[in-house]
Amino acid sequence: MKALEIVFWISVFVVFYTYIGYGIVLWVLVKVKETFRPRKEPRMPDELPEVTLFVAAYNEERVVDEKMANTRSLDYPADRLKVVWVTDGSDDSTNRRLEAYPEVEVFFQPERQGKTAALNRGIEFVETSLVVFTDANTMLNREAIREIVRCFSDPTVGCVAGEKRIAVRRLDGAAAGGEGLYWKYESALKRLDWRLYSAMGAAGELFAVRRGLFERMENDTLLDDFVLSLRIVQKGYRIAYCDTAYAIEGASSDMKEEQKRKVRICAGGLQSIGRLRPLLNVFRYGVVSFMFLSHRVLRWSLTPLLLFLLLPVNAALAFSGSPLYITFLALQLAFYAAALGGYYLATRAIRNKYLFVPYYFLFMNVNVIRGFCYLRKKRGSGSGAWEKAKRA
Repeated sequence: MKALEIVFWISVFVVFYTYIGYGIVLWVLVKVKETFRPRKEPRMPDELPEVTLFVAAYNEERVVDEKMANTRSLDYPADRLKVVWVTDGSDDSTNRRLEAYPEVEVFFQPERQGKTAALNRGIEFVETSLVVFTDANTMLNREAIREIVRCFSDPTVGCVAGEKRIAVRRLDGAAAGGEGLYWKYESALKRLDWRLYSAMGAAGELFAVRRGLFERMENDTLLDDFVLSLRIVQKGYRIAYCDTAYAIEGASSDMKEEQKRKVRICAGGLQSIGRLRPLLNVFRYGVVSFMFLSHRVLRWSLTPLLLFLLLPVNAALAFSGSPLYITFLALQLAFYAAALGGYYLATRAIRNKYLFVPYYFLFMNVNVIRGFCYLRKKRGSGSGAWEKAKRA
């Protein structure tokens, strides 16, 4: 019984710390730091540098015109902004539609090897010192490029992570509501990470790097944005988090499509832990190791396992008659019941913000387990291609 109690309390601590405690610790550390060293906002450079807007796309005929209209609306001098699309493997009308935009350089090969391979190939055609990566189906705010360039005025910044925002409509279901809430929470953590030292990774919807710091990745890399950005941190640079540059995209069309996305992300997270394991060397990376472990490694590895272990261990301890363990068990059962209610309503396209939060939370953690299975199946394929999730 003593062993079960140890497992239980360790599990409670790790789960609480991963999802709530780390944010509290981070907030306290940021307040202490900024008490002694107030933040300085970066200044816009006197001369705007040339920038390449880089879009890796596969069969995006549906959004080409909207994306290019958005690109043309960006508040950045046209003669300083180069636009590159890498459309490897596309067999729809993506390339034909892009012919209508003379400012776009299109690089295409018939073979589809995945997004990471497209980035590795396309970067060879980029000549500007700064590269802004974005997805075809995400729309940027008008000031995005200027705000990113402003962040690069700090020479210690090697990568700038823009903010990802989910367009949630009133009638959207659990996928939209859950994903939207998740990204609001994730954005708050990234902002605190950056204020302490460096954001822990960038999202592919919008991020930028110094061209000279781009490091070719293994073609089977599933989270190219995350691996690329944190390898820049390994080189001694920081990732700035810029919430004044943001990308908006629709949520997954339903929870089945959201599952595809989450499984790939979780599999990529597990894969990236191995490929970025030098960052766990606290003697070399110090605070970065603490942040990487707390913000990323735990939620993609140990914490989901302990979360689901908590219920049977708690049930076994409750048989002792302890009011404490009985109370914990009742709270867990209530949470799972609420998640089940959220699942039931989601299958009927009914939104309930009080129920889809526990449902989406458990959904994310279940997909870490699915991600492990996906990664084992994918291992050795040599390709980072995946089936895209349909967006609303």
